[in-house]
Amino acid sequence: MITIAVANQKGGVGKTTTAINVSTALAATGWKTLLVDLDPQGNASTGLGVHSQDREYSSYDVLTGAASLDDCVQDTAIPGLSIVPATVDLSGAEVEMVELEERTHRLKAALDNRSEWDICLIDCPPSLGLLTLNALVAADSLLVPLQCEFFALEGLSQLLQTVERVQNVFNPDLSILGVVLTMHDKRNRLTDQVTDDVREVLGNLVFDAVIPRNVRLSEAPSHGLPALVYDYRCAGSSAYIALAKELAARLPEKKVAA
Repeated sequence: MITIAVANQKGGVGKTTTAINVSTALAATGWKTLLVDLDPQGNASTGLGVHSQDREYSSYDVLTGAASLDDCVQDTAIPGLSIVPATVDLSGAEVEMVELEERTHRLKAALDNRSEWDICLIDCPPSLGLLTLNALVAADSLLVPLQCEFFALEGLSQLLQTVERVQNVFNPDLSILGVVLTMHDKRNRLTDQVTDDVREVLGNLVFDAVIPRNVRLSEAPSHGLPALVYDYRCAGSSAYIALAKELAARLPEKKVAA
């Protein structure tokens, strides 16, 4: 199973929207896909129609050892896409995990050697704490959503420093799969300037597909649906389909899941 962390310590950059819609697109093209919601807000779970009252077990239980991964996985309305939902309990997990053995490797232990799925995406919280660290230790690679705004590169620099520390201490095989530019507003000249700056600095790491500001992307979660299902033809859905194709092309050849 290929494991990808979707992370950026800055909030509101489109991490969850990216995780939901890339997972949906991959599942639609035949990848058996698992999405792990590691954000205490649980937005990825809500965005895939898993209501809070239906989350008997969650990623919190996986991290603390209260339940197995199999107990926590739920099917979604999207064929081929399963989810480990999140609950508000995760907000206290970082404090509780301090006293646990192998606290940085709890998620990795749960995900290692799983063959039921081809690929796993982990939706990380907007911080660089113990939850995100667990995701980076468990992941083969990192997908970074980056908002097209002035402070984008400054925040990216901090994230890349964290990735380097994780590589040096915990996970030498962690790589950066790519950076996806989000919330692009073609009417705003500053957006184009930021886009050009990011591409100049990061080169081929930046995906060609750019995610636009799109009202349909904002509406879809309130219906418990990915944008790709809510409105397949909207500009946001088209951009995520293009991103998923690019992303899949950067991955190792898919193995058939057991």
